[in-house]
Amino acid sequence: MREDDREPAGEPSPAAGPAGAQTLLRGLAVLEAVGEGRSGLAAIAAFLGLSRSTTHRLASALVEARYLVFDPAHGYRLGPKLLSLGDRAKAQRPLVQVARPILERLAEETEDTVHLGEREGLFAVYLDKVPGRRRVEIRSKIGERQPLASTGLGKALIFDASPDVWARACAAAPPADGAGAWGERMRAYAENGVAFDLEENEDRIRCVAAPVRDASGAIVAAISLTGAAHYMDDARLRALAARVAAAAAEIGAALGWRGDAAPR
Repeated sequence: MREDDREPAGEPSPAAGPAGAQTLLRGLAVLEAVGEGRSGLAAIAAFLGLSRSTTHRLASALVEARYLVFDPAHGYRLGPKLLSLGDRAKAQRPLVQVARPILERLAEETEDTVHLGEREGLFAVYLDKVPGRRRVEIRSKIGERQPLASTGLGKALIFDASPDVWARACAAAPPADGAGAWGERMRAYAENGVAFDLEENEDRIRCVAAPVRDASGAIVAAISLTGAAHYMDDARLRALAARVAAAAAEIGAALGWRGDAAPR
């Protein structure tokens, strides 16, 4: 471990740190920094724009509460308390529980990576991911946000949204060929019940996605099947569309939705 990443000696105890919402938010930011791979004290402090002493107080409190662990050889790592909370968070999300076996089956049958996501403003948030078996790494992460307009998952999430939402989503992630062409594609996707990402969000990565509806018929989530472009040519994307839509409909049926299981 580098000299500047070691814990400073003689720092005040965690109890001496300031209280309140700012401290809470800073503590959460420390967790996020460590979760992103910043293990050294100096690296965490620089990333957050805090002094080493303040960062040390926050990190020490998180170690004491078991949200972080620390050892001189490797620095800070996420702790066992977060593993427990992660399991509880999944247990409290019926959507994830219901969808998981269907996602696993889809990934097994196609050998491609499958995502489950929901809308958060102008972004799609990944709720779950089942990696495929192909020799291609899909770098997405659970909890990661991606623009609605450039991802298949995001497009599927807003099939029923107003023109204003479509316009704002498009403006937040402007397509290379312009808003008009994007709008035409979206209308076709919404009519057919599936959306495609043709390397719009990440070079050489393509996907096909479909919305998940609840008992009311509202879109509450979407799933996507993702792979490298050389595995996902146009013909295969079209062939997979019905399979992805059927899997999304199966999840929806478990949530109480009754409707067509394949795109029109």
